[in-house]
This record gives sequence, C-alpha cells and structure tokens, in this order.
Amino acid sequence: MLDVSKKKGIPMNVWKRNLIVCWFGTFVTVLGLSQIAPVLPLYIKQLGIQDTSAVEQFSGISFGITFIVAAFFTPIWGFIGDRYGRKLILLISSLGMAIITFLTGFAENVAQLIVFRLLIGFITGYSPTCTALIAAQTDNDHAGWSLGILSTAFLAGSLLGPMVGGFIVEKLGMQYVFFVTGCLLLISFTATLVFVKEKFIRYDEIPHNLKDVFKSIPEVGLTITMFTTFFTLQLALNTIEPIVTVYITELSSNLSHIALIAGLTFSISGMSSIIAAPWMGRLSDKVGSKKIILISLFAGGIIFIPQAIVCNPWQLMALRFLVGIAIAGLPPAINACIKRITPNTHLGIIFSLMLSAQNLGIFFGSILGGQVAAYCGIRSVFYVTSAFMLLNAFWVYCRTETKLV
Repeated sequence: MLDVSKKKGIPMNVWKRNLIVCWFGTFVTVLGLSQIAPVLPLYIKQLGIQDTSAVEQFSGISFGITFIVAAFFTPIWGFIGDRYGRKLILLISSLGMAIITFLTGFAENVAQLIVFRLLIGFITGYSPTCTALIAAQTDNDHAGWSLGILSTAFLAGSLLGPMVGGFIVEKLGMQYVFFVTGCLLLISFTATLVFVKEKFIRYDEIPHNLKDVFKSIPEVGLTITMFTTFFTLQLALNTIEPIVTVYITELSSNLSHIALIAGLTFSISGMSSIIAAPWMGRLSDKVGSKKIILISLFAGGIIFIPQAIVCNPWQLMALRFLVGIAIAGLPPAINACIKRITPNTHLGIIFSLMLSAQNLGIFFGSILGGQVAAYCGIRSVFYVTSAFMLLNAFWVYCRTETKLV
C-alpha cells in the first residue's frame, strides 16, 4: 500500500490536546444540529403556522436544507483549510455557527427560520476540518485510535441532542434551545482559539478544483470506494428512522410506552458504537483497515436480516445493539485508510467530501426506508439494507484486494 502521509514532528501531547478540543467541538456541533429536529415542528407552530400538513412540510424543509447545503458547501471549506490552515476554518465555522444559531432564536417567521437553517448548512465545516487536522497530526500507529475517539463525538452528539433539546424546551422554553447551543458553540470557538495548535505549512501544489484533486490523489479508486462505504454506512443507519415507531407499534402488545421504546431502539446502536469505536480503531491500527471494514460490513449486513423476523421490541433492541458494535469499526477504519493514502495537502478537501457522502447517506437513507416500507412492507426495509451492506462488502473486497492492508 502506498503511504503518502508525512510526519510533521507534532509532539504527542499537542495532538492529544487538539483531539480533546476537537472532540468537544464536534460533539457540541452535532448536538446542536440534532437537538433541533424534534423541536422544529413546535417552533414552527410558535411562529404562527397551525395547519398540521404545513407544519410537517416546513419542518422537513427547514431540517433537510441544512444537510443538503452542507453536502455541497463543505468541500469549499476543505479547499480553504488545505490552502490557508485548518485552525482558521475551525474558528470561522464555530464562531459563524454560534452567531447564526443564537440568532435563530429570534426568528419572527418561518421564512427567517429557513434562511438561518440554510446559513448553518453553508458554514458547517467544523467536523470534517477536525478530522483532517487530527489525521494530519497523528502518526500512522495511532491514526485508527485517535480517529475512533473523534468519531464517538459525532455518535454521542447525535444520541444526546434530541434528549437535551427536549429538556431545554421543557425547563427553559423553545427559544433557549438555540440560545444554549449558540453559547456552547461560542465556548468551542474560545477553546479552539486558545488550545488548538497547528504548524501549518502551505504547499504550492494544492489543487484548485475537484478535477485536479482527483488527478493528484495516488489511489483515487480506493478513495471513491471509501466514500461509497461511508455513504452506505449512513444509509444503513437511517433507513430505520422513518419506520421504527410504526414497527415497534406492530411488534408491541402494550402501546403505553411506544415513543420511549422507539427512541431507545433507534439510539441503542449508537450507544454500543460509542463503546466499541475506540477499541475497533485501535484494532484497525494493528490488523489493518481492510479487515475491519470487511468484517464490519459483513457482520452488519448479516445482523440486519433477523431484525425483519423478530417477534417483540426487545429482540429488535438486542439486534440493534449488536449492529452498533458490528459497524463501530467502519468510521475509524475508513478515516485511517483515507489518512494513509491521502497527501497531507489534500486531507481537508477529502474529509469534507467524506462528510458530504455522510450527509447524502442520511438524506437518501431516510427516503429509502420510508419508500420501501410503503411499497414492500416494513420488514423489507431490513432485507434491502442488508443487501446494500453485503454488496458494499463484496465491492470493497474486489476493489481493495491488493491496495488496502
């Protein structure tokens, strides 16, 4: 395997401190984005929209527009970070999101809310830039472990966000969701400004467009394979989201705690991934990224199948827990692979494109789950998701047979 990474001479205590700050910043960013989802319909009603169908329509638009815009604009921040320094992008993104999120609490109508959500998508470059910074500063022997730790910030933020948002609404009021998140992002900006250290070296050979990027990457086919795998991971995680409550209702004889059981069922895979991800990342450093990626895809694909034939919610919950463990190795192994095959001059744009693949996976996963359930039945969703993961495993095996170790 071609290893194009270069050691920068960054002391371990420096990149570990950067890892801590980036973990907190990524956690806060994802927490802020995810806690908005359950609050948006209530906030839209507060802004004067009372018709139920209109509330649902505007909720979908205002939530989805952030991820669609981010999918297209995040690579721009990656380009800028590779050219002028990644700490600069961390500061711009965290401060910009802090200001826009805080102002969202003052929205007077739905149009203003949608504009603020669009701006959040435009400025969201913190998470992939953190990944690029840590990848660039960490030696290959610790890459899987450090990127595994960083991936838990995304998982933890996604899990805790809806719960934190609901708690703030109940105790403080609707607008304070945005105020509290804005303040946390401001703390992230301050911590980044004070504690993150970067010895940035600007290279003349940095490409100016995506065509030049892919021309200058030594293993462009393998890079695209990793993008596809990350897309498939997010697709698999989000196919169940639109149908989990309905499926739990179908499986349960007691309907008094459906919402709670559905929430636990959806979140439990993330909880087990948080536990397993650092260990799987360290394991990928020892045995190689390919083995972890293949095992994770194959095991995840197999475990999705019995979810279609469970008899009660607790069986489904147990299988979702196992899925979380099975796929926990994918983010650190994929990121470690990208780090090893990508020049340091390209890390920002490549990890930004990875986030774009993630956002598209979230978007299309939710659509796929709902459409398959509507036309083929809820249980078919698990078979289709399993097929995607197993096909991806076969593709990874064929495309990386001699290149990825």
